Amino acid sequence: MKVKDIIITIFITIFLTTLCILCYAKHDDFSSATEVYEVFINGKEVGYILDDNKLYELINNEQLEIKEKYNVDNVYPPENFKIIKTSSYDIVISTPEEIYTKMEQLGSFTIEGYTINIKGKDETTLINVLDKNVFDEAINNFVLSFISEDDYSNYINDTQKEIETTGKIIEDIYFDEPISVKKNFISVNDTVYTDVNELSQFLLFGQNNKIERYSVESGDTIESISEDNKLNYKEFLIANPKYTSKDSLLTIGDKVNITLINPVLTLSYNVSEVMDSEIPFEKKIEYDSSKSASFSEITTAGITGITRVTMKYVVKNGETQGGVEKINEIPIVEKVDQVTTKGGYKYTGGYITGEYIDTGSEWGWPTNYPYVLTSYYGWRWGAFHAGIDISGTGYNSPIYAALDGTVLSAQWEGMCGTGGGYCILLEHDNGYYTIYAHLAEGSLKVKVGDKVSRGQIIAGMGSTGYSTGTHLHFGVSYGMPYRGMMIDPLTLW
Repeated sequence: MKVKDIIITIFITIFLTTLCILCYAKHDDFSSATEVYEVFINGKEVGYILDDNKLYELINNEQLEIKEKYNVDNVYPPENFKIIKTSSYDIVISTPEEIYTKMEQLGSFTIEGYTINIKGKDETTLINVLDKNVFDEAINNFVLSFISEDDYSNYINDTQKEIETTGKIIEDIYFDEPISVKKNFISVNDTVYTDVNELSQFLLFGQNNKIERYSVESGDTIESISEDNKLNYKEFLIANPKYTSKDSLLTIGDKVNITLINPVLTLSYNVSEVMDSEIPFEKKIEYDSSKSASFSEITTAGITGITRVTMKYVVKNGETQGGVEKINEIPIVEKVDQVTTKGGYKYTGGYITGEYIDTGSEWGWPTNYPYVLTSYYGWRWGAFHAGIDISGTGYNSPIYAALDGTVLSAQWEGMCGTGGGYCILLEHDNGYYTIYAHLAEGSLKVKVGDKVSRGQIIAGMGSTGYSTGTHLHFGVSYGMPYRGMMIDPLTLW
């Protein structure tokens, strides 16, 4: 072997020997590494401990105030706490007390409970409870704010009576918002509901609503208190479930809740109802030229018709929605129009035959019959509803002029205001104005400046603008709408 090869072999042998020694040394160091727990809070490493159980015991023993406040047996690390078991060497070991002190400074402690997630249309609401039964009972109270206890019990127990003549049944009850319940560790810095009534109040009135109460005085009624506090009586009954109707007796000195409801949830239920709807008779006049001009006599008595109608509709948080669906109708009593016979001549130096002229001064109903009133004139959801909502006659069903008049506006919103969708405003000779809103797209049959007669079809019923379903918003004012005096349309017939 050459000298050069011998030298190379010696160098290789020395290199391999050194490498083996280094590897053995490194292996020896690793085997002596310490098993520890690395602690993180808010993603930040705060130290190493040897025993995680001692840290948990320390938290549980020190947080007596939390235990007492929530009546729990165990308190846990902050929700942003993380601990990882690892092996390391050449590190500084902290005591459980040192880590605990950092925890107090950087995060809040937690307790075991349940988080309820309510996914609303615009936002998600989180509710924390220790006992799931608290939420279940609060939900039950919420439901009973909108549905009577008897009706709810019959629905739950499947004991609703079948409809024989008239009546209604609840077909389905549900919440519009998805609700999920998950067992969770809850930060004590968050709101934690432990009281059923407190949670029930939150579900009904929302987070930021301050509960306002009124002391009943002599002469007060549910309707007068509601009106004075910008509520309708139905909203009052929801906020005060011990009263069952607007005619319930009040006791002087009683503290009633006058807070506007602002529900966190939307309770919906589908109703099938059979109802007898009145069809009013028309007043007609016939002329008899053989009678004196002063002669006037009802010759055919009017009979109000009755139609038995089966309808389906949806109620959301106590409010019947537009879009009432008529399933069928059966005539019970046929309508008979009233006929008044009037004379037709008078002496003015000769005989002049006269005739009756309909002046259009009597109000006509703006939709077909039968119909359903889904919302009345008055306060609604904290705003004044200056009209009535009529539904149940079907999409694009005729809308009639309630009086002879002139078309002032016929377009999207226009002079009717925002939210009304396609809308018509009529001006009448007697100083009144009528509004027809939420009309079907493409259904307007009149234009600005047109003269219309009472009973003339001016559009079709729709659901444009801010609407809960197919219906007509019908408003009446003396003087220009929203500047003159708004009137309850139901006082005109």
